[in-house]
Amino acid sequence: MTPQAAAVLELFRSTGAYLQGHFRLTSGLHSAEYLQCALVLQHPSAAENLGRQLAAQVRSLTPEAINVVVSPALGGLIIGHEVARALGTRFLFTERDPQTRKMSLRRGFSVAPSETAVVIEDVITTGGSTLDVVEVLQALGARVVAAGSIIDRSGGHADVTVPRVALATMQVAAHYPEQCPLCVSGIPVVKPGSRPT
Repeated sequence: MTPQAAAVLELFRSTGAYLQGHFRLTSGLHSAEYLQCALVLQHPSAAENLGRQLAAQVRSLTPEAINVVVSPALGGLIIGHEVARALGTRFLFTERDPQTRKMSLRRGFSVAPSETAVVIEDVITTGGSTLDVVEVLQALGARVVAAGSIIDRSGGHADVTVPRVALATMQVAAHYPEQCPLCVSGIPVVKPGSRPT
């Protein structure tokens, strides 16, 4: 683990953002560990610092000027905004339709064809939300050149079809509910974060 990654994980521990128990993740998978980024990002100085670090790593992936940073709501909003600030560009976010679960730009947001974009997320587990944003942007004609997250829970294995970076990479076990050892043990599952169960 790099010194930078160790410092990021220590920040999560010191703010109570590194939780242990039995959690249902946004992906539907179950895990004994959960990273509640909101508990870190509630501190503006920490958010700004993480945003600068992530912006530097994203810059290292592409020599091109970045026109826009886009994040999935809700988890990616604060860190995406801070990365955009550090890159000196604008920030947009996508939202899921509650009925169709499809991701889209709303609120009058738009991207121009051939604009250069990066996608920023707080935590990647399967990469599904990041990939959804990449696909929305590509369908609108944007060129997505990179993606980034504060934490990568996949151990570096999540494929979002574009080069990506993370400030800290972890290999955290996640299980389908029907194969979850915590469920078998009868430990109640909780759904942290912003989405309802």
